[in-house]
Amino acid sequence: MDLSELERDNTGRCRLSSPVPAVCLKEPCVLGVDEAGRGPVLGPMVYAICYCPLSRLADLEALKVADSKTLTENERERLFAKMEEDGDFVGWALDVLSPNLISTSMLGRVKYNLNSLSHDTAAGLIQYALDQNVNVTQVFVDTVGMPETYQARLQQHFPGIEVTVKAKADSLFPVVSAASIFAKVARDKAVKNWQFVENLQDLDSDYGSGYPNDPKTKAWLRKHVDPVFGFPQFVRFSWSTAQAILEKEAEDVIWFVS
Repeated sequence: MDLSELERDNTGRCRLSSPVPAVCLKEPCVLGVDEAGRGPVLGPMVYAICYCPLSRLADLEALKVADSKTLTENERERLFAKMEEDGDFVGWALDVLSPNLISTSMLGRVKYNLNSLSHDTAAGLIQYALDQNVNVTQVFVDTVGMPETYQARLQQHFPGIEVTVKAKADSLFPVVSAASIFAKVARDKAVKNWQFVENLQDLDSDYGSGYPNDPKTKAWLRKHVDPVFGFPQFVRFSWSTAQAILEKEAEDVIWFVS
């Protein structure tokens, strides 16, 4: 997985995709949608789709794909590599949403909450597959928010496709499990190879899990907050954990309008 485009500019959104298998242009296909990194205060959120012909779904299941959260890093890497080898019938695409994009969306003058951003990103990836002429007939999605509402919204947007939205879809449907693996592998690589645009002194790469309730993550945030400029763009400054540290550690700014 080549993340060089993201490494050149990690301030916005980056889309990566595999070549479309020829068989997916002809045969009816099933497509799964999942994400990785929704909750952390550090790093990007990654949405991914995986698709394959219905006639080859058993072959995907035979790889023993599973919810990425239940797999070790080595297991995820192995399954990712195997699905890449099976590129004659498995395709994928993903959107990497930077912390900066997430935070500016949530804190903009017109609020754009994380659920809406997630829903729109998922719909955008499904539409991307259709625009690539993938013959999608079924879609399975791991829910964000109420599954009934989300499913109705997607079904209205894609009336010619059978849409199923479920909680824990990544453990129920192999094609969603596969999407979760693509998303998690991409996020892990993005975090590991993150290019800090800020000139940070004594940068500490040990920031724990990245989740807001992790003491090690909180300590990293306190260490790397600038009293004037705030956090590096690796941080989702819209998260309450980050905001609380800013209020305590940073200086007040008074704006004058001339």
